Amino acid sequence: MKKVLGMGNALVDILIKLENDNVLATYDLPKGSMQLVDRLKSERILAGTEDLEKTIASGGSAANTIHGLAALGVGTGFLGTIGKDHWGELFEQDIRNNNIEPKLIYSNTESGRAIALVSKDSERTFATFLGAAVELSADNIDEEIFRGYNYLHIEGYLVQNKDLIRRAVILAKKLGLKVSLDLASYNVVEDNLDMLRELVKNNVDILFANEEEAKIFTGKNPGEAILDIAKDVEIAVVKLGKNGSLIKRGNEFTEVGVVKVDCIDTTGAGDLYASGFLYGLINGMTLKRSGEIGALLSGRVIEIIGPKPDKSMWNEIRKLIKSGHII
Repeated sequence: MKKVLGMGNALVDILIKLENDNVLATYDLPKGSMQLVDRLKSERILAGTEDLEKTIASGGSAANTIHGLAALGVGTGFLGTIGKDHWGELFEQDIRNNNIEPKLIYSNTESGRAIALVSKDSERTFATFLGAAVELSADNIDEEIFRGYNYLHIEGYLVQNKDLIRRAVILAKKLGLKVSLDLASYNVVEDNLDMLRELVKNNVDILFANEEEAKIFTGKNPGEAILDIAKDVEIAVVKLGKNGSLIKRGNEFTEVGVVKVDCIDTTGAGDLYASGFLYGLINGMTLKRSGEIGALLSGRVIEIIGPKPDKSMWNEIRKLIKSGHII
């Protein structure tokens, strides 16, 4: 079985269900965006929402994808930086409990956390204090980290650390790994457009983008965007939310539908789609089948609060994959 190494911001997710969107305006957080905040603002938001329902879990985009792959039985590892605090302990224990090989760097800085504010319409807005997560650097990367792995999955949030991401993809490609990149957030794409285009063209094999990210990346609508992206990568995936997804590899093109569910929280939907798609790819399935497994995982995770299905839901997901009746 091929193995996947994830690299990303090691964060603890704090998901908060909003009664209305006034909180977003109060803290100047554009709905649906991912905003970086300092520790003080993070603490102010937590204090201002202390009466609202909260769910806490280890998170970060790439870590969520790796958790999904591990739950499907794929050999996985995760590379990131955590603090020597209770948040870091929570993150590492969760990694180990889920049979993910921890390749963690330890820092004296507080561990990062992402406050996900979940609106009534299920849209989520992130206020992220990166803390120790941002200290992952090019100096932490050597060839040994990648040995034994076949894929490197990176979250787009790391693109702000240009030296790190360049060194990682160059070493991964040198050792024969396929590089998978999730663009992660429309404002991250907007702020790092030139660098991302260069990275994708030269070093990325599989690219995941949602509709907004694809539009900013190419300046085009999804149907045209996927054609542009597919010119530079082996496999291009554009996720369209409730309208499914588009997938292209060479001359092969497929459209995938969605699993109809009652949406409660979209946190982790894109990350888990990547889990399902990569699982299918690793197991030699067709693009359509891989996309359907991605749709299954993303559909099920939005039925719950947080980015991780529980054991009973994973058991159900595995049975559905085995049966072949997904969409």
